[in-house]
Amino acid sequence: MHTETANSRSNASKRATFVSMLVNTLLAIGQIGLGLAGNSQALVADGFHTLSDLSTDALVLYAIMHGAKEADEDHPYGHGRIETAATVFLGLLLAMVGVGIAINAALRLGDPASIQTPGILTLFMAGITILSKESLYRYTIRIADRFQSNILRANAWHHRSDAISSVVVLIGIGGSIMGLTYFDALAAIGLAVMIIRMGVVLSWNALKELIDTSLEAEDVAAIRQCITDIDGVVDLHLLRSRMMGGKALVDVHLQVSGDISVSEGHQISETVRQRVIQEFDAVHDVLVHIDPEDDEIYTSDVDLPLRNKITQDINQVISRITGAQAVEKLTLHYLCGVINVELVLPMAFEVPDAERQGISLQIVETLSEHPHIGKVDIFFHCMHKNEHGD
Repeated sequence: MHTETANSRSNASKRATFVSMLVNTLLAIGQIGLGLAGNSQALVADGFHTLSDLSTDALVLYAIMHGAKEADEDHPYGHGRIETAATVFLGLLLAMVGVGIAINAALRLGDPASIQTPGILTLFMAGITILSKESLYRYTIRIADRFQSNILRANAWHHRSDAISSVVVLIGIGGSIMGLTYFDALAAIGLAVMIIRMGVVLSWNALKELIDTSLEAEDVAAIRQCITDIDGVVDLHLLRSRMMGGKALVDVHLQVSGDISVSEGHQISETVRQRVIQEFDAVHDVLVHIDPEDDEIYTSDVDLPLRNKITQDINQVISRITGAQAVEKLTLHYLCGVINVELVLPMAFEVPDAERQGISLQIVETLSEHPHIGKVDIFFHCMHKNEHGD
């Protein structure tokens, strides 16, 4: 399912970028041609600005194509951060465009006489540019919102900034024709502030993703509630989240009963993983760590012996007890800094209960002296004669 979504996201993003490149090429030819013919320096400048957008489109296309690649040996978590890094660059570029518009407008405001009176055709070209750029914005932002693509969202706002720039050009041309040479400069400064703000917001959001900023508090709370509602989950802690290429990654420590089997703990963890992915569209993957106790309170003791060593110790104890046989099944529970032990011992069916109880008591008393063993539970597998092979 996620592979299909990723492919759809990549294809839609590439299609939007190719459309942008085609429109920008046609617009640049029209702006520069009519600007030169119609004596409009503003339209010619806007045409070169449109040409610069082609390099931005190429960057977006590169980021989309490489960011959609599957994980490999060098990038085990995928290439999503390429898109994020490109979004930072595009946001900064957007802010610089706003600064450029503001500076240019301020210069024109200081010397309105320097603006030449353009021809009427340039007014129509500016209008066509506005409609084209705004259409590109709406087309691109719809795809960006559908697939949660920050880089497409950044490029969409770049299109809108171009439309705003063309509005400034339109006002400048109209003002020049009507004799209001200062009007376009005032409008340009106000609009430039909005462009700068959008560029900063886009870059800042992408930077937050690069430094693994968590999801919004309400989203984290909803994920927490979803997990705690699942049967078998005693509690959870260390719930962490981050974004990568528009997708959320979550990891969590689940506390389950220390008495359940490994397979049941695994089943609970897989249920949690699938439930969160299904209920939260933004979540791409969930890493679940199973804890038999709250490891924020009880830190795991890595010095506790593992199965081979503890089995040897237990069998040595049992070998010294008359009537006891080697362990048939051993279950270890590492809880609260000690090892709780469950022993299953073979025992002839004919052995009296009193003798079995005596053997159990000796084993428990002896194992209680072991520095790492806590609670000991003993069960007997009572065998008939034919189970001995008699």
